[in-house]
Amino acid sequence: MSSARRASASAAVITGQSGDVPVWYHVVVLIRALSRAGSSLMFPGFLGAVMFPYRGSGWPMEDIGREGPTDRMLTNVNSSEVRRAWPDPRPSPLDDAGLLAAYAFPASKALRVNFATSIDGAVTIAGYSAGLGGPGDKRVFDLLRTICDALMVGAGTLRHEGYGPMRLDERHRDLRRQQGRQIDPTLVVVSHRLALDSGHPMFTEAPVRPIILTNGHSPSERRKALSAVADVLVCGDAEVDLRAAVTALAERGYPQLLNEGGPHLLGALTAADLVDEMCLTVSPKLAGPGSGRITAGPASPTRRLTLTQILTAGDELLLRYARRT
Repeated sequence: MSSARRASASAAVITGQSGDVPVWYHVVVLIRALSRAGSSLMFPGFLGAVMFPYRGSGWPMEDIGREGPTDRMLTNVNSSEVRRAWPDPRPSPLDDAGLLAAYAFPASKALRVNFATSIDGAVTIAGYSAGLGGPGDKRVFDLLRTICDALMVGAGTLRHEGYGPMRLDERHRDLRRQQGRQIDPTLVVVSHRLALDSGHPMFTEAPVRPIILTNGHSPSERRKALSAVADVLVCGDAEVDLRAAVTALAERGYPQLLNEGGPHLLGALTAADLVDEMCLTVSPKLAGPGSGRITAGPASPTRRLTLTQILTAGDELLLRYARRT
């Protein structure tokens, strides 16, 4: 998904009120009491870690005073501070180094997918993904771009979400330099019909020459026109052979791929059994009916992934799933 979905949200700090103690204060006291009493007995595994992420953290009970819990206990509803909830829950926010370590690729060759969804399963709000992500999601979204060799996106999502040149800011370029990567990831566009404007800034102003993946039935004149601004790779005959495309990218020096959508491309990658990892942000919003899911296309076999990590940013859940080994 494009960075358009990573809209900023103002932070809201929750503080206690003097006078009568509100009901929610007693709820917090109960949660803390259960946490200190060994809540993992009632809520085992990662569920207990999510519900009681600071068990054994050493936070003193004096943080709960007559004025109610301090903002040290309750994180901002919308926050760029990202914390580990499971495994190994920690109360302190992760810095960039900690986040990069949390999202390190598990293998030298892998395809990672990054999406956001509302809690009722919507992939967009009012037709766009911009309303889903908060500051924490935006921060992770940007960092994931610093640890990939190439960024893959479907042509429809590229047009709809308004992608521009794949140029990172200097801070994120520095993070790529520290890893020995080229300073900007290579943009890889998957297109069946090649309905792309060769004069668009995403091509003409690209810091790294983009790559277009297409099939043998795409218009030859479009292939010729786009070859002036991008490397056009024909993979497959009637459809884009994504398995052959991923192999071709690895041979070109792009073994670690980040896919940002859209739903039809995710559906095709799932059908080809190419998804090694799914990073999914669950936005704390009910979008209501009307929006599609994060995946689309013909039915395909079910693929099982394993939950490997849960991070939180305010009310957002940042989930990471990986292929079972």
